[in-house]
Amino acid sequence: MSNLTSISMFLLKEFSDVRELQILHFFLFLGFYLTTLAGNLLIIAVVALDHHLHKPMYFFLTNLALMDVGSVSAIIPKSMVNSIMNSRSISYSGCVVQVFFFFFFVASDLSLLTVMAHDRFVAICHPLQYETIMHKAACIQMIVIVWITSLLYAMLHTCGTFANTFCSNTVNQFFCEIPKLLKLSCSNIYLVEAGFILIGCLIGIGCFIFITITYIQVFAAVRKIPSVHGKKKALSTCLPHLTVVTVFVFTSIFAYARPPRSVSSDLDIVFSVIYTIIPPMLNPFIYSMKNKEIQTALWKLLHLGHSSKSIFRVL
Repeated sequence: MSNLTSISMFLLKEFSDVRELQILHFFLFLGFYLTTLAGNLLIIAVVALDHHLHKPMYFFLTNLALMDVGSVSAIIPKSMVNSIMNSRSISYSGCVVQVFFFFFFVASDLSLLTVMAHDRFVAICHPLQYETIMHKAACIQMIVIVWITSLLYAMLHTCGTFANTFCSNTVNQFFCEIPKLLKLSCSNIYLVEAGFILIGCLIGIGCFIFITITYIQVFAAVRKIPSVHGKKKALSTCLPHLTVVTVFVFTSIFAYARPPRSVSSDLDIVFSVIYTIIPPMLNPFIYSMKNKEIQTALWKLLHLGHSSKSIFRVL
């Protein structure tokens, strides 16, 4: 490959060169995107409007929904535009922005899931101290730390990736994904970013171990609750979070923890779609299916909307 010292744009992998399939891809991604937006924005609205949900757990859930909206917005709209315009290109600056925001939102997701595990641990294992430990200022401080560390983490990876000189501008992925970009590097600087990725993986494993140990303690505490109703109530606040963590971890493993040449390029894209789109889309449904408080708040919101329409009709 020739050494391309100045790249003004990258060429992303298209799902198909058949026009009909490109249009199909556009509408599929539009459906995924609108579903993700609707679900997560509904969670945010419900928590904001119902004062019964003004608790630490739902404060963190609102931030998680916001991060999920951000992560899909970083990659899906550009892919949709390229499909409908029959294009593969993304500007160099656009690729930089995409890498930065995607890493920022995904890192925030994992950090928030770890904080939420701590919240459930305090609520169930130390209920009498919950309000003292998880007070408003402490929750805001946790979120600020999550945002700042994720911001620095995203900046680190973005700088480490685009400090490289690229030998080609053809990215074998439908968005600017760092491992695919590093394969285009002409210099040994890519080893620095590879080291950053390894450190990031170790941090991710550390978060997963922390969440696992936390839930072992939580389930041990739940077993000691004397009433069946108390056990069910405690589990109803834990199982949605645990399900979200499981989906997040296993979709990531599904995408990356495999031999690099064990699958075709097309199947590789399918794996990427699964880990980038499915978790943010499913999270609102997971939380609303098992959580009675959110279900009640949703019914109130829908009933309020129905009542408002009836009043307008009368007027």
